[in-house]
Amino acid sequence: MKNAALLPTLIVGVLLSACANVAKHEGEALYKPSASIQDIMLSIIDPNIDYVWNSVASVSTAQGTEERSPRTDEEWRLVRQHALVVLEASNLLLIEGRPVAAHDANTSSGGAELTAAEIQKAIAANRADYIQRAHSLHDAVQSVIAAIDQKNAEQLVETGGAVDQACEQCHAQFWYPNDKRPK
Repeated sequence: MKNAALLPTLIVGVLLSACANVAKHEGEALYKPSASIQDIMLSIIDPNIDYVWNSVASVSTAQGTEERSPRTDEEWRLVRQHALVVLEASNLLLIEGRPVAAHDANTSSGGAELTAAEIQKAIAANRADYIQRAHSLHDAVQSVIAAIDQKNAEQLVETGGAVDQACEQCHAQFWYPNDKRPK
């Protein structure tokens, strides 16, 4: 009976100890970002979303038109794996302390982009917008995964367009806000 009365005290003690340990480490960074946002885009997001986008296509050649889409369970599984990587990479974009690009890296692919320092400044000044943009990417990719899970190639194309739109909105706000080319 005495042991049963001590159990709640022991549990409270363990919980308080755990809270003290969390509080002790609160000032430490939870994550240690190594790759830049640009690295994540070029190494993780771009190649994986390209795989998803290219999984459904109409390819015209001199021999005729070939309609391409996943057909087997294995093909759908592979497309889903690539989409899942993009889904989780959208969370990597949100880790505090991640630089936009490596020091002195060129962030411009067409001349309209801001410098890495300017992009970093824009993200810091509009952090809530940046978070919303990353969440929009995440939500759009969740729709892609739903289409994949339904094995619906037409819906995969539509939701893939929503991913493209989410990317473009973020880039237009943070990477090349001064671009005057028609969108």
